Amino acid sequence: MRERKIRVLMAKVGLDGHDKGAIVVTNILKDAGMEVIYTGLRKKVAQVINIAIQEDVDVIGISILSGTHLNVAGKIIDKMKENEIGHKVLIMGGVIPDEDIPILEKMGVNAIFTQSAEPKEMVEFIEKAVT
Repeated sequence: MRERKIRVLMAKVGLDGHDKGAIVVTNILKDAGMEVIYTGLRKKVAQVINIAIQEDVDVIGISILSGTHLNVAGKIIDKMKENEIGHKVLIMGGVIPDEDIPILEKMGVNAIFTQSAEPKEMVEFIEKAVT
């Protein structure tokens, strides 16, 4: 058994101003017993990484609806490596075309959850990835 709850940072990066999905996922993960820190809207990549470090999270979750997922993923992964937290689990979700999923995985995103993802699928992935 884990000594502490799984800690997840849920973030919205860039100008994407819609956070209903991020809030829904935050609540799903909290209901599953995880501790979730939600950054709110319009965060910069550096802010997200700084919060992840300060909060000592196990998972960084990026919710994105703006179509900039490839660009954001690259910046997040680079900043994670730069700050020596590349070992943390990185997940992305939202409006992501199926053809971009293999690209994101090759870049280093550990899991991508589209709008059709089941809550149980997200919870089980995180629990397995962190333990």
